[in-house]
Amino acid sequence: MDFSIQLSADYPSKEYGGDRVYNDMLAQAILGDQVGFDAVSLTEHHLINCLMMPAPLQFAVKIAAHTSDIKILTSVVVLPLHDMRTYAGEVVVADIFTDGRLMLGVGRGAFKFEMERLGVAMDETRERFDESLDVLQALLNEEEVSWDGKFYKFDPLTIMPRPVRKGGPPMMMAVMNPEGIYHCTKRGFHIQTTPLSGNSELLESQVGAFNKAKDEMGDAGAELTLTLSRVAFVCGSEQDTDDKIQAAHAYYSRFDNVFTGPGIVEAGMIKPLPRKQSAQELGESLLICTPSQMIDKLGPYADLGIDRVIINPNFGVDAAETLDSLQCFAEDVMPHFS
Repeated sequence: MDFSIQLSADYPSKEYGGDRVYNDMLAQAILGDQVGFDAVSLTEHHLINCLMMPAPLQFAVKIAAHTSDIKILTSVVVLPLHDMRTYAGEVVVADIFTDGRLMLGVGRGAFKFEMERLGVAMDETRERFDESLDVLQALLNEEEVSWDGKFYKFDPLTIMPRPVRKGGPPMMMAVMNPEGIYHCTKRGFHIQTTPLSGNSELLESQVGAFNKAKDEMGDAGAELTLTLSRVAFVCGSEQDTDDKIQAAHAYYSRFDNVFTGPGIVEAGMIKPLPRKQSAQELGESLLICTPSQMIDKLGPYADLGIDRVIINPNFGVDAAETLDSLQCFAEDVMPHFS
């Protein structure tokens, strides 16, 4: 089982500065490359101070310039926010500039606030995503592509430069619904999923849907992988664990506002809202614990056959503490799953 670091830039205070936030994320990528993490992953979000990354392909190129081996995943880019006729070329160039270390994770968009502020109604994101994905794949695989769909209509064109890798970088689909996981796997996509703060029953359903589809595909699905994203942090003591769980609970009070809540955002800052789930309940569902406890919690993931776990340590904790946690994770946890 491999491990990735989610560079989900959190920006709880404007006084900290966006330059410092992204320098913190770059430092995590450099450390990850040095200590053996398989990949780093980059979100795409706009107009909000949580998961703040409006330019993931640009950041992927920056990371590649400062590292040598670590893979760079977009998890995810929001296809309905882009014009595939220009975005396909940007993907090809980013794949070249990252020396073939890019994996393109794609999704439909989850936050109503950012989608609708950018002119995409939430009730049409599925249709837009499906057509955008088809257009993107066609442009990456074929020349002189024309289109006559609901959202795209254009005469024959060829994106330039052509992909170095046939069809462009490998593509990973972000999907949480088990039925969606099944159908996306059957279409030949790698899968990224997460139960967020949900329970183990949901996770088992997600993994089961992937495995069912992969088994039905036989050899055609042999190379497909399942990636799981979780908030995680290695702590030095039980008191440290309690402190970090409280920080995660505060983080989720903002995250939930834009994910499942009303989307109250003031001057780019998400307003924290009360949560029904207690800090203790949240802590039971996240991977915030001591190294030995982390090994125990990750064991079932390995038993389920999950290929990669993306750990997100960025939920408002001090930057130096976060680097220490990642170092500890690499030294004390990862060797048990080599």
